[in-house]
Amino acid sequence: MKKLFVGNLPPTTTEEPLQALFSQYGTVRSMNLVKDLFSGKCKGFAFLEMEGHEARAAIAELNGKAFEGNFLKVKYEEEKAKGRRR
Repeated sequence: MKKLFVGNLPPTTTEEPLQALFSQYGTVRSMNLVKDLFSGKCKGFAFLEMEGHEARAAIAELNGKAFEGNFLKVKYEEEKAKGRRR
């Protein structure tokens, strides 16, 4: 299972069209569309989980493609470092 970062989403984005877009390349196992707490609008990014080969296909086809007026940024989510080193 691979976690994808999807950036440069317009504020009007909802789960349904994003799910439909990525479902063309495989099964979307989970999706977290990050929304503003007060307005409820998309903050411009989301996280999705797909199988490895499906995720690679989605990145290859969708990175830089137009979606609702914006050009998507699609890449693997980078693991955050745990803890701070001094």
